[in-house]
Amino acid sequence: MAVSVIGNDRPGIVAGVTRSLFESGCNLEDVSSTILRGHFSMVLIVRAPGSLDPAELESSLADAVADLDLVVTVRPVDDVVTEVAAPTHMVSVYGADQPGIVFRVAQGLADAGANVTDLTSRVIGDPAEPVYALMLEVSAPEADLEEVLASLRKDLGLDASVHPIEADVL
Repeated sequence: MAVSVIGNDRPGIVAGVTRSLFESGCNLEDVSSTILRGHFSMVLIVRAPGSLDPAELESSLADAVADLDLVVTVRPVDDVVTEVAAPTHMVSVYGADQPGIVFRVAQGLADAGANVTDLTSRVIGDPAEPVYALMLEVSAPEADLEEVLASLRKDLGLDASVHPIEADVL
């Protein structure tokens, strides 16, 4: 099952959610969590006991974390065995904040055959002159990412770089 959790950040969210999942007999298989402008967000892939359906788990989770004022959803997902290629490159993009940066970078990478495996972005710097910072891990063993970035630098006035990375344990 896929579990998503969103709410204002505060201590105890991870403990409350994972305790409820543990008490429901679930095993955590994949988890990603972050704080976005003060909002906590977490997505989990869990293996639940065969007798537990998504609606029951969602209700149980919502009750368990009601005092944390979270939005919790649970959806079934297929048990798919896929091999996700390890990231091969880190792409860093900085520039004046403007609509479309993530789309244009992601589309350029996709057109080159690169798969985005992780993405983080933030608006940083002086609020009067905000800078958009975008970091992407990509799997692109055969793609010419420098060509993609050269076009984006020109079209959007961005500072963009790419560096090979070593596969890590996680």
